[in-house]
Amino acid sequence: MKLIILDRDGVINYDSEHYIKSAQEWLPLPGSLEAIAQLNAKGYTVTVATNQSGIGRGLYTEEDLGAIHQKMQMSLAQLGGRIDRIFYCPHLPTQGCGCRKPAPGLLKQIALYYRCDLTQVPFVGDSLRDIRAACAAGCQPVLVRSGNGAAVEALSYEAAPTVQVFDDLAAFVASL
Repeated sequence: MKLIILDRDGVINYDSEHYIKSAQEWLPLPGSLEAIAQLNAKGYTVTVATNQSGIGRGLYTEEDLGAIHQKMQMSLAQLGGRIDRIFYCPHLPTQGCGCRKPAPGLLKQIALYYRCDLTQVPFVGDSLRDIRAACAAGCQPVLVRSGNGAAVEALSYEAAPTVQVFDDLAAFVASL
């Protein structure tokens, strides 16, 4: 199986310090949906691992998150793309769960679900916690400068000297 794991906010869609709380607030980054459709066309299974502490904070509900993901999937379908499955952590950073990135729990859930070894699987993120989660789970860490990536690029090399860095998801997909 050819599997790629993506973070959501800052990789697929614009991020917000105020959280993406509704389908109306969800806006794709330029070229990101086309890049996912290209991955699908190349035979990749695309899955998402995303922290969604806004649920734990009471800013939005799981139903709201479902509506956001439905909009994302419908937007992808118009381009012939899809995300196979979305794994998310609803917990607050203070809860100490094993699924909130930088912990590797979400990525381990993905490995279990797909019954695969993650050592050859890229995990594309835009934050240091994504890079750390990728390393902890044995994935290939990929940083995109979209979202928060440009701000943490130098730190990502300290966390993972082998991290690959691209301007955005489209640039990463073009490199495959």
